[in-house]
This record gives sequence, C-alpha cells and structure tokens, in this order.
Amino acid sequence: MVTETELEEKSRKGGLKTMPFIIVNESFEKVGSFGLQPNMIIYLMTFYQMSAATGASILGIWNALSNGLAIVGAFFADSYLGRFRVVSIGSISTLMGMIILWLTAMIPQLTSSPCSQFRHVCNGPTAFQLAVLFSCFGFMSLGAGFVRPCSIIFGADQLKKRENPENQRLIDSYFNWYYASIGISTIFAVTVIIYIQDRYGWQVGFGIPVILMFFSVLMFLIGSPLYVKVEANESLFIGLVQAVVAAFRKRFTNIPLIYIDDCYYQPHESELMAPSNDFRCLNRACLIQDPQRDLNPDGSASNPWSLCSVEQVESLKALLRVLPMWSTGIVIFVMTRQFPFSVLQTRTMDRHIFPRVEVPAASFSVFLVIALTIWIIFYDRVLVPLLSNYTGRPRGLSPIVRMGIGLIVSCVSMALSAITESIRRQRAIEEGHEDNPSAIVNMSAMWFVPQYALLGLAEAAHSVGQIEFFYSLLPNSMSSIASAMSTTGTAVSCLAASVLVSGVDWLSSTRGKTSWLSSNINKGHLDYYYWLLTCLSLLNFFYFLAVCRFYDGSSRLSHEAEEKQCDYRLLPES
Repeated sequence: MVTETELEEKSRKGGLKTMPFIIVNESFEKVGSFGLQPNMIIYLMTFYQMSAATGASILGIWNALSNGLAIVGAFFADSYLGRFRVVSIGSISTLMGMIILWLTAMIPQLTSSPCSQFRHVCNGPTAFQLAVLFSCFGFMSLGAGFVRPCSIIFGADQLKKRENPENQRLIDSYFNWYYASIGISTIFAVTVIIYIQDRYGWQVGFGIPVILMFFSVLMFLIGSPLYVKVEANESLFIGLVQAVVAAFRKRFTNIPLIYIDDCYYQPHESELMAPSNDFRCLNRACLIQDPQRDLNPDGSASNPWSLCSVEQVESLKALLRVLPMWSTGIVIFVMTRQFPFSVLQTRTMDRHIFPRVEVPAASFSVFLVIALTIWIIFYDRVLVPLLSNYTGRPRGLSPIVRMGIGLIVSCVSMALSAITESIRRQRAIEEGHEDNPSAIVNMSAMWFVPQYALLGLAEAAHSVGQIEFFYSLLPNSMSSIASAMSTTGTAVSCLAASVLVSGVDWLSSTRGKTSWLSSNINKGHLDYYYWLLTCLSLLNFFYFLAVCRFYDGSSRLSHEAEEKQCDYRLLPES
C-alpha cells in the first residue's frame, strides 16, 4: 500500500511533467468521439440502409451508453482498479472501437452495398455486419465511460501537495488548461474532422481519429512511471446502496418517535447524532436493534449491509431531495440530441459563407459550442459583477432562475426550428424536390445558426445552474455525486430521445402514411416533430415551476447554502 507521504513525494517529482500525457489523452478521445458522431447518421443511412429514424435511435442509444457507463467507470476506479488502470482500459477500448469502425469503411464486406436510384429493392445489412458495427459502438462507449469521469480527477491527483500554498493555484491552472484543451478539441472535431470526411471520404475521415487516438494511448502509457497512482478505496456509491439495503431489511422495524441516546449508529468521528425526520422510513438503516449483534467490540458496524451510519442515511436523503429538480433537466437535454435530423436538413441547403467557402452540414453544431462558451464567459465576467450588486448573491442570479431561463430559451429554440423547417420544406416542394431529398433548396443554411445559438445559451444557463443547485443541497462529501447525476441525466435523455424518435416514427407512419421522420425529409414532417418537442419543453417548464414550489416549501435551500461556491470545473462534462 502506498502511503500519503509517498504519494506527495511522487507528486512533487512528477507534478506538471505528467500534465501533457493526461490532457493529450483526453483531448484526442474527444476529437475521436465528437468527430465521428455528427456525420454518423449519413454513414448509417448510406452503408447500412437504415432509415433516418432508425439511425437516430441507434445513435441515441450509443450516446446513452457512453454517458451511462461513466457511473460504472467511476465505481471501478474508486472501489477496485484505481483511476490509472480505468483510464488505460478506457483509452485502449476507445482505440479498438475506432479501429473497427475504420475497418468497416475500408473493407466492403463489412457493410451492405449502397442503394442506387436504379435499384428498387436494397439488401439490408446482415447480422454479422450489424454485429461488427455494434461492437465498435460498444467499445467506444466503454472507453468514454471509463475515461471521461476519471481523467480529470486523475490529473488532479498528480498535483496533490498538502501544506503547499501554491497547490490550489496549480490545480486551478490545470483545470483551465484542461477545459481549454477540451473546447479546442471539440471545435477541431466538428470542423476539421468533419470537413475531411466530406472532402476525402470515410476511409480518411475515420482513419485520422484512429491515428490520433493511437498516439494518445501511446503517450499516456509512456508517462506511466511518472504518475501518482492513488489506490482504490470504498466508493460513496456503495455507501448509498448499503443504506437502501439496510432500510429494506428492517422495513418491519418500528422507528422511535423521539430521539433516544445511542439508538442510532454513528462512528466516533461523526458530527451527526440523529437522522432528520423527512424520509423517516430510511432511518431504519442506522437504527441499532441489538448492540451485541450489530456492533463490533471497537464500536464499528458488524455488517454494513444491515447497519449504516447516520451520515450514510443523510447522504441518501440529500440525493433523494434533488431528484425532482434533476428530472426537470431531461427534456432540455433531449432537445440537444436532435443533431442527426439537423444534418439531414442542412445537407439540402446552401451552406456557403463566401462563394468558395462551404460549411459542412455536420459542422453547424460548432455554433452551439461557440454560443455556450461565449455565454459562460459573458455571464461570469460581465453579468455576475453587475447582478451580484442588485441581487445580493455572489453568483448573480440564483441557480433556479438560471435553470428556468435555460428551459424557456430551449423552448424558443425548438419553436424556431419548427418554423425554419416548415419554410425549408415548403420551398423544396415549390421547387419540385419533393421526391429528391438530396436536392439543394434555394435557401441559406445560415437560418439554422440562431436556433443553434439559442440552444447553446439554453444548455449553458441550465447545466451550470443545475450543477450549482446540486452542490448547494448536497453535502461537501457528495460533490462527486453532482457530476454523476449530470452524467446520468445525459444518459437518460439520450435514451429518452431514442425512444421518442422510435415512437413518433411508428405512430406517424400507421395506416400507410409517410412518417414525420421519413428519410426523405421533403415528404416527412420534421416541423411537426419539432412542434411536438416545443410542446414537451413547455410542459416541462410548468413541471419545473411545480418542483420549484416544492423546494420553496421545504426550506432546504438556506441562504448559506446558496452562497456556497461551486467549482463546476471539477465536474466532468458528459
């Protein structure tokens, strides 16, 4: 077992020397994943004969797995393998997935033959071809789930130096460089990589991310002797599960109505003497029934799955308190998962900025990233100083107000998307392109920029506000849970988006009708689908207002909690 002193000594010797290995590894992983996803709907429709709805559903499940497995990656890193092993496994898994995807573009036998306009019946992909495709998605999802939640914290481990007054400044500098590299990687992926795919084909477009990821894994493993490798220990997630199991096992036990000395289990270092009265059924988990049986001679619990500490129970209650507000964010993340259809739309429009400069259809999401970045900087540097003097809050507007702003702006963005698509579709029909979904409509694709910008603003306002809200209600020991809840929310929203797409496609195509989400978007009705999302977003906003009333009545958000400083850079993005 490596001692704390040995870890700090190794950190002193390695320190900043290890940062390039970690940052490059995460950056190239982002380039690969973000560079492959935007155009993937076109690849699936072309080489696997999938409809637009089927392809979008599969991509939604892929994103859901990538974010959902982050919980698994964090669990294994904290409890069993340690962060270095988990990041290594994740990086190698991502590389394997990218190689398999690249091989599908290189080897014709791994994909079905593209349909031509002269073929009335097209052979779909075989079971083997689909198995190869899904295996590459599985490897990349596992890799993303293992790398994303652990990479940033693994980097912070390298700078761990107690008693060093410069330590916090070094960590702040590391986080700044880390997120700057992520931003640059994202923009590079959705511009340069997408342009290469459009200009030079899938073989080159998939091959470059493979090469970048190979050097990423190589650099990360070369730096292994320099790394501080913190040993795995018990995970907070396990403590929460133990509280649930213990409460269930004692579900028939009576709970005392008044506090009795020593009836609840608390370790010697505990500051909490008794659990709170809300969610009283969970108090059974820390209730001591028989001290001779439940406690060891040293005062510790003999079976942590039958007796938990008061802190564990209160941590579980804190998590349950934020679940209603967490659920209000699912719909807004569903809004941001509509890129596959946006790519199909912009492909049929004039994408020229200048006569010889054409923006790739899948690169329009860069406007969302730019708007998100500008809003965060503008709010933090300009609005916060102004609003803090007016509202009396250090962060300007309260987290709940910012979440509400994000929900309203996302609703406006979807309404604008519906209006824009209605105009585009009408022009396509008037120009005689109803049966030709590949024809270019005499309409500039720049009409899509405002809705992307609004969606970026909405995501920035809501996401940061939500994380700060979680931080204000959760105890300091559960800061990592805020990151996990954000990641889980993204996974659930991706899965919900996939189910929604499949459901709308099935319902709208009954009785021989053309589906709203038809691969021929000139015959389908994407505008109806966007209006549906607008209505869902509006209903979600009313649900949000109802949830806000619940928190107003619970008085759990004290003024002191609202003033807690939340360094949301600590929370890995999804």
